[in-house]
Amino acid sequence: MKIPQISIVAPLYNESETFPLLVERINALMDSSPLAIEVVLIDDGSKDDTALRMRQLALTDERYHGVFLSRNHGHQLALTAGIASARGTEAIFVIDGDLQDPPELLPDFYKLLQEGNDVVYAVRKKRKEGFVKKTGYHLFYRLLRSISYVEIPLDSGDFALISRRVVDVLNKMPEESRYLRGMRSWIGFKQIGFEYERDARAAGESKYSFRQLFGLAYNGIFNFSEFPIKFMSRMGVLAILISLIYFLTVVVKKMFFSHVIEGFTSLLFVIILFSGVQLLALGIIGEYVLRIFFQSKNRPLFIIKEEIINREYI
Repeated sequence: MKIPQISIVAPLYNESETFPLLVERINALMDSSPLAIEVVLIDDGSKDDTALRMRQLALTDERYHGVFLSRNHGHQLALTAGIASARGTEAIFVIDGDLQDPPELLPDFYKLLQEGNDVVYAVRKKRKEGFVKKTGYHLFYRLLRSISYVEIPLDSGDFALISRRVVDVLNKMPEESRYLRGMRSWIGFKQIGFEYERDARAAGESKYSFRQLFGLAYNGIFNFSEFPIKFMSRMGVLAILISLIYFLTVVVKKMFFSHVIEGFTSLLFVIILFSGVQLLALGIIGEYVLRIFFQSKNRPLFIIKEEIINREYI
């Protein structure tokens, strides 16, 4: 009986086109590695035949562990399910199923892990994506770095090798709006970056819509920064200062020039200023309230419909 030292965790959603190449490259890695490796594949409610392919593979190859979620829970929760199911005694290797994160880097990551690092995270020095996305990612990571109370590495995603003790802590964190790379940084321990050139998707199109990317960005900002609330305080002070300046202007003109600013324009300016500040404040407070609301329900983060695991492999 083999005890897996490393668990490779890969969430999949409608990845039927990339699946054969993913399995081929992971098999080549496992065949050439002296490590005992298991592969945890998570089907995140796929609508194509990804789940069928996973099931056939898990039933015929004891190294593969299939986790099938009851519906599409999203990338971060699918990853959470895979990490919770992984049995690697030394570390968990998190990759994307679209092969933008090359599994062949595992030996390099493992070498750094053996040097005493608990987290080896990948740093993207080059991305093969469109200009808009690359610019958006670049700006977001630097914005988050500047406002976060946790030092979150620049240009680093979920692609990482995480030691078992960090994984155990991660599994105890029940937050519903998950931003795993931020949670990983918050845990601490010794962490090191490894630069790599991110590949283009092996096949198909990205399953992350702009809406989902914005949702992930919101989780990063609201979960790991006090800036939004402090920003509203500053906006309130600024609005009061503008109002005072406007009021003093009216008083000066009345006292020294016998003229008071009149008309619809001045009234409209005041209404828009205060209404805008109030609506922005309510929106930001609402983001925090919404997260409290979902967390207070205390529902399970994900629901596993089926799991295929070879018990003799442990």
